[in-house]
Amino acid sequence: MRLASALLALCAALFLGSLLSGPASAPAGASLMALVRDDGTPLSVVMREIRLPRALLAVMVGASLGLSGAALQGYLRNPLAEPGLIGISGAAALGAVLAIQTGLSLAFPLALPLSALGMALLAVLLILALAGPRGASITLILAGIAISALAGALTSLVLNLSPNPFATADIVFWMMGSLADRSFAHVWLALPFIALGWLLLARLGRGLDALTLGEDAAQSMGLRLPRLRLTLVVGTAACVGAATAVAGAIGFVGLVVPHLLRPWVGARPSALLWASALGGAAMVLAADIAVREALPGRDLKLGVLMALVGAPLFLHLIYKTRKEMA
Repeated sequence: MRLASALLALCAALFLGSLLSGPASAPAGASLMALVRDDGTPLSVVMREIRLPRALLAVMVGASLGLSGAALQGYLRNPLAEPGLIGISGAAALGAVLAIQTGLSLAFPLALPLSALGMALLAVLLILALAGPRGASITLILAGIAISALAGALTSLVLNLSPNPFATADIVFWMMGSLADRSFAHVWLALPFIALGWLLLARLGRGLDALTLGEDAAQSMGLRLPRLRLTLVVGTAACVGAATAVAGAIGFVGLVVPHLLRPWVGARPSALLWASALGGAAMVLAADIAVREALPGRDLKLGVLMALVGAPLFLHLIYKTRKEMA
């Protein structure tokens, strides 16, 4: 209960900080009043059309990545598992790259996230076909690695053969991950998929707790592993595909957040699901605030900052775990 209260308070404080961060300098009271009351002033437009959707997307993306990472680690019983392992984020990135390269993103503003979502859906179908209805965990991992490798190779091929340097630059910048220049159109596009993913993954708690005893013991308790795996793959695909479609590639959230919070929930996968969702939202909100405040004159990408912070943090966690096991 204390952890839940602390994480909720942290998310609320960071959400407020996100609403008040940016180049448009205005008193906090006036900014919040402009958010509540639409008086047609430039500050009201900034708060309602720029900062509010950006803060909402930070919560949605962070919670989706944290929840997906905790669910995958619980199912695979592997603390190194993360959402990109099953290839959904790579496939979504490929769809976005194709939309930029073909010019669809210029002709239709929502072509980029729609293409990313479509490619993520195709990746899910391929993973389920490769893994089979009763495939083991290792089969799911291998299928995901194959899809991820293929999506990465095709993305590199598109970059290599691109005749337009401006499109190539757009692709590279998009793949770095960012929440800048997002609107409520992106929020409404991603929300149904993310809500579906949250609903599916939140139902896995009891099954993931049973899996800590082993697959044989879990099945003897009445757990249907094929159904659990299908729910996990579809839920992760909905969350990660939608998050990647609107924000680009943002790594380390689904890997690091469950690691940080696991000791606080007694290593119970069911409790780690909601904790990682709140922790992921807080982490992305904090990183997005840092992006705007650290270098306000430069377009520092959110994915770049997450990698710079997440990689050393993950190395520290590995070192700490090794010392505890020694």
